[in-house]
Amino acid sequence: MPETLIKVDLNESPYTNEKIHNRWHPDIPMACWVEPGDDFRIETYDWTGGQIKNDDDAADVRDVDLSQVHFLSGPIGVKGAKPGDLLVVDILDIGTFENSLWGFNGFFSKKNGGGFLTEHFPEAQKSIWDFHGMFTSSRHVPGVKYAGIIHPGLIGCLPDQKMLDMWNSREKALFDTNPDRVPGLANLPNGGPTAHMGALKGEAREKAAAEGARTVPPREHGGNCDIKDLSRGSKIYFPVYVDGAGLSMGDLHFSQGDGEITFCGAIEMAGWLHIKVTLIKDGMAKYGIKNPIFRPSPITPKYDDFLIFEGISVDEAGTQHYLDVHIAYRQACLNAIEYLTKFGYTRAQAYAILGTAPVQGHISGVVDVPNACATLWLPLDIFEYDLKPGADGPKKYLDGKIDVPLAPDL
Repeated sequence: MPETLIKVDLNESPYTNEKIHNRWHPDIPMACWVEPGDDFRIETYDWTGGQIKNDDDAADVRDVDLSQVHFLSGPIGVKGAKPGDLLVVDILDIGTFENSLWGFNGFFSKKNGGGFLTEHFPEAQKSIWDFHGMFTSSRHVPGVKYAGIIHPGLIGCLPDQKMLDMWNSREKALFDTNPDRVPGLANLPNGGPTAHMGALKGEAREKAAAEGARTVPPREHGGNCDIKDLSRGSKIYFPVYVDGAGLSMGDLHFSQGDGEITFCGAIEMAGWLHIKVTLIKDGMAKYGIKNPIFRPSPITPKYDDFLIFEGISVDEAGTQHYLDVHIAYRQACLNAIEYLTKFGYTRAQAYAILGTAPVQGHISGVVDVPNACATLWLPLDIFEYDLKPGADGPKKYLDGKIDVPLAPDL
């Protein structure tokens, strides 16, 4: 059994744990040290630190304090790691806690974070998903069951001061173009009591908290990339920017669709990872690596029958955009949601399925002006009934089957 280097108590606040942090800053002390070649276990909170409860009330999603997130386990120092190296992380295994066999999916209100389709779903909603071994189902979204691809939504190494300053400068410049936008264009450094800087104390803690980068976006070091294929058996090559690398991770997902389109968009969970770390000296220059690269897990759910929805870069108002993949994928998602409503789902239930099921998102065309084409691949085997089009039209399979305790509006 590998040694557990970072433990969490789900009954205690993550702020009591000095091996947890929720900002990126090079001055955060290493929570522990390992040798290259070591393998070990790391436990994590869910990304909100326990703010969301297993009930039928979405008030906690509506009121979630997003200045607290994400709660990450680490940083883990790797002896001998130097700036310019590559830290190689093998995810050997990953799993749930026996006393916490559930997760949640949510839509944030537009006023508190929003999401990919926030104009269509501006109010907070949530669904609870129960874990049955490798499968999950929900009392809030009946008629579906699927195998999870458990993965860390967020994993990466500490930035150095130069990189941190660059992040803050460029994100502030973007924010300043429309500072009153709701939701905001970027999440700027936010010190104060909700910044958790690990074991850092006193004036050093206050300085680092004031300039520490929020963990919300992905960046050059990795971070919140939400890549569903970083599951057990995957291998990730991270650029190293500080002595010891400073690897941190969290935001575990039981299952997620490509894009994590509901923002609180996977099935969020607490859990553990069993990982191994090695180094490639001077690997960044040797391989020309600026952002992490990875090899995916060899284990994926066997879904090979899909219904594929297309979208093009023409928005909901009929406005033409030039090769805009973001808009094209949004249209593909909206087309899938509309289709699912014909089988008895509410639009919110359909949206929750796309955020949590192992759907695939593809950029299918970016050269045929003016329209980009994006596609959303919806696996048919996750449904308990026939979802394919037919001459007789869609049957309302869920009629009479959705009278269950639902989170508001879901």
